[in-house]
Amino acid sequence: MSIKYNLVLGATQGIGLGFVQQLIKENKEQVIYAVYRNKNTAENLFKLQKEYPHHIRCLQGDITQEKDIINIIENIKLETNQLHVVINCVGILHEGDIEPEKSLKHINPDKLLHYFQVNAIPTVLLAKHLLPLLKHSQPSIFASISAKVGSIEDNYLGGWYGYRASKSALNMFLKNIAIEYNRVSKKTIVVALHPGTTNTKLSKPFQGNVSPEKLFSVERCTSQLLSIINRLTKDDHGKFFSWDGSILPW
Repeated sequence: MSIKYNLVLGATQGIGLGFVQQLIKENKEQVIYAVYRNKNTAENLFKLQKEYPHHIRCLQGDITQEKDIINIIENIKLETNQLHVVINCVGILHEGDIEPEKSLKHINPDKLLHYFQVNAIPTVLLAKHLLPLLKHSQPSIFASISAKVGSIEDNYLGGWYGYRASKSALNMFLKNIAIEYNRVSKKTIVVALHPGTTNTKLSKPFQGNVSPEKLFSVERCTSQLLSIINRLTKDDHGKFFSWDGSILPW
C-alpha cells in the first residue's frame, strides 16, 4: 500500500488538531505534515507527534507570511514530491481586541484588514505554491475551512462585517482556484467546508445561544468533515459543503 501524504495547517488546537487525530485514527499508512505557528500553544500536537513519530511531521510557520509558506513547502519536498490531502484550518473570529462587529459604528479598518489577512489571503497563497505537490497522477484534495456566515445569499442577520466578508472572500478565492486548477491540475478537487458550531476557543464566547445538539465536539466535527472529504468526487469540485454534506449557496 502506498503512503498517503497529508498537510494540515493550523494544527495546534481546535479543528486543526482534531483533523490530525482523526487522520491518524483513520489510516496508519500515511504521513501528516502538521503546521503550527506558536510552539507555546502546540503542546498537544507535540504530544501526538511523540506518540506517532513515524507519521506526524510538525512544521512551524505563519501562513499569513508568503515566505513561511514557501519554507514549509521546501521542507515537505525534502521527503515527498506529492500531497494527497491539504486542509487549511487557520482562521480567526476574535483575537485580542478584535471582536465581531455588531454594527457599522464598530468598524475599524485595521481590524477588518486583519480578518482578511488571516481568513482569506493564506488560502490563495497556499494554492499558488502547493500546485506542484498536488499536480500528480493520483487524486488530490485542496480544502479550506470556511463558514456558513460567509454565504452572501444566506445572510439574513447582518453584523459580523469583518468575519463574514473575509469568509466570503475566502469562498471567492476557492471558486477561482477551482476554476484554474481544473485546467492545470485536473485530478485535484477544491472545496470549501463549513464545520458547524464546534466547541473550540474560536466559538466559546458565542455558544450561549447554540442548542446542545448543534454544538459539536471537535471529534464529531472533524469526523463529519473527513467523511465528506473521503467521499469527494470530481463532480464536487468547486463546491461549498456544510458539515452534513449538503451544498451551501455562495
